[in-house]
Amino acid sequence: MHAIAPPALTAALRWRYATKSFDPAKKIPQDVFDGLLDALVLTPSSFGIQPWKFIVVQDPALRAELQPASWNQPQVTEASHFIVLAAREAIATAQVDAWIAHIAKARGVSEDSLAEYRGRMAGFLAAMDDEQKFAWASRQTYIALGQLMTSAALLGVDSCPLEGISPPAYDAALGLAGSGYRTVVACALGYRSAGDKYALVPKSRFDHTQVVEYR
Repeated sequence: MHAIAPPALTAALRWRYATKSFDPAKKIPQDVFDGLLDALVLTPSSFGIQPWKFIVVQDPALRAELQPASWNQPQVTEASHFIVLAAREAIATAQVDAWIAHIAKARGVSEDSLAEYRGRMAGFLAAMDDEQKFAWASRQTYIALGQLMTSAALLGVDSCPLEGISPPAYDAALGLAGSGYRTVVACALGYRSAGDKYALVPKSRFDHTQVVEYR
């Protein structure tokens, strides 16, 4: 692995901002977008269970349909790519068993050898009702959003997270009813337009001394 230098990381994060206006003519190269999808798929999650679905909305008509459900934000239709991040509504025993089977196959071990791990996972989930499970899965999905945006910055790709959306309207447009998933958040990806005034606004963050503590 080739590690980047800390100044390069800081520079990429300072360069990143919530892009309000994308250049619709500038598209993300396929190999770069594939790298961003890898970043999503490789996102860490509690128990490694990955309680999410990433929906790449390619159809221009569908993106236009989602725009009114997004406070009419132009990023929905202008950005090169638009991804909806959905979370599992309720993780059941079947999903736990499927994940254990997947781990066993990937590691070349028996499912029985993972019985203790399965028990901890099942016990954790059994203590929650369905809405609590969805809330937990949604929090996991935000880890994926953060990883996506950081990875985009490192690859020189602009991004904008969209929480100002109507999840029920998104679910209807995307046909998620009955799928076991519900919309949580979305992210527009592409390249900033030359006229986006927000690109020139100085980044304002609290100083380390205000948000970092050592104990």
